[in-house]
Amino acid sequence: MDCGIITSKSILLLLSLIFWAAGAVLAYVGSYVFTSYKNYDHFLEDKYTLLPAVVILGVAVVMFIIGIIGCIATLKESTFGLGFFFVIVFIIFAAEVAAFVLGIVYRGKVKDDIEKSMTEVFNKYDGQNPESRAVDYLQEQVQCCGIYNYTDWLSLPWHNGTRNNTVPLTCCKHNVANCTGRLDQPDDLYTEGCESKLEHLLQDVLSYAMLVILGFAIVKFFGMLSVCVIMCRGRRRDDYQPLYGTYA
Repeated sequence: MDCGIITSKSILLLLSLIFWAAGAVLAYVGSYVFTSYKNYDHFLEDKYTLLPAVVILGVAVVMFIIGIIGCIATLKESTFGLGFFFVIVFIIFAAEVAAFVLGIVYRGKVKDDIEKSMTEVFNKYDGQNPESRAVDYLQEQVQCCGIYNYTDWLSLPWHNGTRNNTVPLTCCKHNVANCTGRLDQPDDLYTEGCESKLEHLLQDVLSYAMLVILGFAIVKFFGMLSVCVIMCRGRRRDDYQPLYGTYA
């Protein structure tokens, strides 16, 4: 059997298996991005920042199905099946490239998006409403206090209403016992602001997703080349060379 055909078919079978594994990985990555962004959606004015995650999840579902189609088309020696497989792989490749580009675009918008909404959310803090729960969750998870630093609470409506010279207890360091949130005890508090830490967190999540997408897009590219090799070689022969052929 032609070495090029054997290699190309083997690559396609391997690619079909990779499709299943990649679908699982992308489903995890998309869910991770979606969950990470949804946890802080109060601080994201532009909801389209979730678009890359939605694209990733959609691609993951399709990849499970396409992995089966690619495997059957290769084993059944179907020229039509391989052509269909090529088209689908190309569409997924294009979707991944689109998700990668969207990731780049929205990664740059994260900073502006957070800056526009964080001040508004912090200004609504009263310790009880949904915005307060969002702020408390953010400060506990990201280990920050205030918008730019812990002294921001002095100028926020919550401090003006209490007049007790304290910050919310979620500003207290986790390893400090009996923290009262007093501003004159800064060693007990997280002093770094939440704006920069949340920005870096969300950008890191999106960067991780973009690297995964890029890696799988490269795999798809080589898969399309393998389909082209098999189909071009097949046209020069009387019949399709089976991967499991017998030898005289």
